[in-house]
Amino acid sequence: MPTLEYLRSEIERMRTQIGRQRKEILQLQRAGIGTASAEALLTRMQAKVEQLVAQRDEVKMAEPRETRTRVLGGGGFGRRGRDQT
Repeated sequence: MPTLEYLRSEIERMRTQIGRQRKEILQLQRAGIGTASAEALLTRMQAKVEQLVAQRDEVKMAEPRETRTRVLGGGGFGRRGRDQT
């Protein structure tokens, strides 16, 4: 099974590619060129990212609770919450 770090970097890389693909589709549409194949590729790329995200979540949940990294500022409502105005 791939590592959590690998999955995160692959998701980030794919999302960057998706952004580029969207821009390219817009350019093709402005030029009046058909975009069906480019849109099909974009759909496949998005499905792959969704698959990687699900796999990442699976790996995260499989980690022992103690080894999961804590999020900075993830203190919840204790510090700055509902009581302060």
